[in-house]
Amino acid sequence: MANATRSERLDRLPFTPLHRRLVVISGAGWAMDAMDVGLISFVMASLAVQWSLDGATLSWIGSVGFVGMALGASLGGSVADRVGRRFVFAATLLIYGVATGAAALSWSVASLLFFRFLIGFGLGAELPVASTLVSEFAPARIRGRLVVMLEAFWAVGWILAALIGTYVIPRSDNGWRWAFAIGALPALYSGIVRRALPESVRFLERKGKTDEAEAVVRRFEAAAGVPHPERVAPPQPVTSASVGLRELWRGPLARRTLALWLVWFGINFAYYGAFIWIPTLLTGRGFSLVKSFEYTLIITLAQLPGYAVSAWLIEKWGRRPTLAAFLAGSAGAAVLFAMADSRDAILVAGCLLSFFNLGAWGAVYAATPEVYPTAIRATGAGWAAGFGRIASIIAPLCVPPLLNAGGSEAVFGTFAAFFVIAIIGALLLPEWKGRDLAEDAAA
Repeated sequence: MANATRSERLDRLPFTPLHRRLVVISGAGWAMDAMDVGLISFVMASLAVQWSLDGATLSWIGSVGFVGMALGASLGGSVADRVGRRFVFAATLLIYGVATGAAALSWSVASLLFFRFLIGFGLGAELPVASTLVSEFAPARIRGRLVVMLEAFWAVGWILAALIGTYVIPRSDNGWRWAFAIGALPALYSGIVRRALPESVRFLERKGKTDEAEAVVRRFEAAAGVPHPERVAPPQPVTSASVGLRELWRGPLARRTLALWLVWFGINFAYYGAFIWIPTLLTGRGFSLVKSFEYTLIITLAQLPGYAVSAWLIEKWGRRPTLAAFLAGSAGAAVLFAMADSRDAILVAGCLLSFFNLGAWGAVYAATPEVYPTAIRATGAGWAAGFGRIASIIAPLCVPPLLNAGGSEAVFGTFAAFFVIAIIGALLLPEWKGRDLAEDAAA
């Protein structure tokens, strides 16, 4: 370990309690994000009945949050590369937590749309920054697995949303307001994140804060029982001071950016188009509001084994084949859902869609930060997520006209096509299994 850089020392460590703490604390914030995103699908189904809203209005309630997410993801990554991952993570938790609490007081569709935009802004900035932070601390041989484990907290949040949707929202006309009030918890949690999480060592080195970076590495080494080296090699030289969008389209990074943007666009369109609308689509098929929420809860539970299998395969097969395989499974499940004509068929197809789709999400979050160098890692992850959010804006708006044109077959057939687009992007990505997060990642 003598003369190793700090990044190399982190990459060679075994899994420690500090790694576990990092994943759990970040994951708790991630779960709260998912809970908030998941709640809107149940709120939409409730407001459709309570406020007598038409499909177009419901589509905008579902989509406006993703407008905020697109903007937040694009800006949040760049800000994180300038001021730090931990600060942006905590600040965005605070923003969307306060906005979610305010949404409980919505007095009209317009006010709800405004608060949903603010919620989306905070969410969009937080997600790619959290995955970047975990990726930069994780040992190289299990980095993908730890990021998938972080992403698995998304399923926990969706399950919480489904439980709130099933047991809180239907209890009264103000049930959806109580759901938003519960969703304000991230505002309180942001203080814990700010105090408990370490700042990225790679970021600290880029800012010249070598003493602080060394202290962080030594804490992780002490937790692993690894002796500190007498001499520390200097970090690899910085190749670019710019952290702008233009850097993502230079040289070999251009193909990686194109591949990631295809994946993010395709998976966002299919995922949010389906899962935002599933409760409402089930009520449209004649199921009661309560039954629709119960079935959505069952479908949501299938996310957990999807993440577990993805976390295992990501270090066995690698990022690219795991991502492509889960996307292919998602496309097949979407076709099955389109053909489902009974309760049991809907539940089976829905669970398969949930299993494969969320396994794919775990893989894409693992792959995304790895393909960029430290100087633009959060920027690259943020812009990929931001571009993908454009699809999540469009998808909920497309569901009503697709339903009118061709029913569920047209809706879920379209989702399957977008999964195929994501597969094409996945096959263009480089494989980064077991490799160091070095500054020459752009080579």
